[in-house]
Amino acid sequence: MAEQFGSTRDYVASEELMASVNIAVALKKPLLIKGEPGTGKTMLAQAVANSMGKRLIIWNIKSTTKAQEGLYTYDTIQRLYDGQFGEEGVDDIARYIKLGKLGEAFEAEEQVVLLIDEIDKADLEFPNDLLWELDQMEFYIHETKRTVKAKHRPIVIITSNAEKELPDAFLRRCIFHYIDFPDKELMEEIVKTHFPQVEENLMKNAMEVFYWIRDIRDVRKKPSTSELIDWINALQIGGIPADRLKKELPFLGVMVKKDEDLDSVKKRVE
Repeated sequence: MAEQFGSTRDYVASEELMASVNIAVALKKPLLIKGEPGTGKTMLAQAVANSMGKRLIIWNIKSTTKAQEGLYTYDTIQRLYDGQFGEEGVDDIARYIKLGKLGEAFEAEEQVVLLIDEIDKADLEFPNDLLWELDQMEFYIHETKRTVKAKHRPIVIITSNAEKELPDAFLRRCIFHYIDFPDKELMEEIVKTHFPQVEENLMKNAMEVFYWIRDIRDVRKKPSTSELIDWINALQIGGIPADRLKKELPFLGVMVKKDEDLDSVKKRVE
């Protein structure tokens, strides 16, 4: 039976998310993950790698990233420099070819998990520029006339914060999953993976405050899962009694990060 992804000690996944990962692996298609910040999109790739015993390769995408960088780069400047100073092997162009993250995943001796993180940060042509490589699992290095083929098809996980719409041609090649924000039951599981010994009353009150803040319409940057975890940690370190949370909102800046949001929350308390 093929390897299956499941929740790990550090990452609690919903049944729907586990099913999406396993379907993408079985169909040998990239898994495109969307969801609001703090829902664990980036951490998913590490969880998949840990669960399936595979190495994780991360390609962090920026606004200036080009698809070519993920395949390989040719260091012409270094070659020119070496030529000027009489270095041996300057005619061996392969010495100056460096594989990018996609190339590294293709050349790996065992199957790896490749995370293409925040693909929507790049320009609109970026996803389309990767269609052939993700479909055919190969690319051509013109300078050395070598084709790099994937020794083992990597498990590709792509995250997006929906800053830009992705091209239809790209979407057709992906399995898509939207990570819903955790409900209270799932959130309790997530918190307990980080704090197994957390006092029940503290967690109950902290979660009530957390979801209450998220429900305030005027709060623009709603606190995320990671901010709840940080807040509970701060409450434990500070020794704050559970019954003071709703009235005093201690360490509120751990969860609420914008001035106007702080004002909106405090108005509801006064």
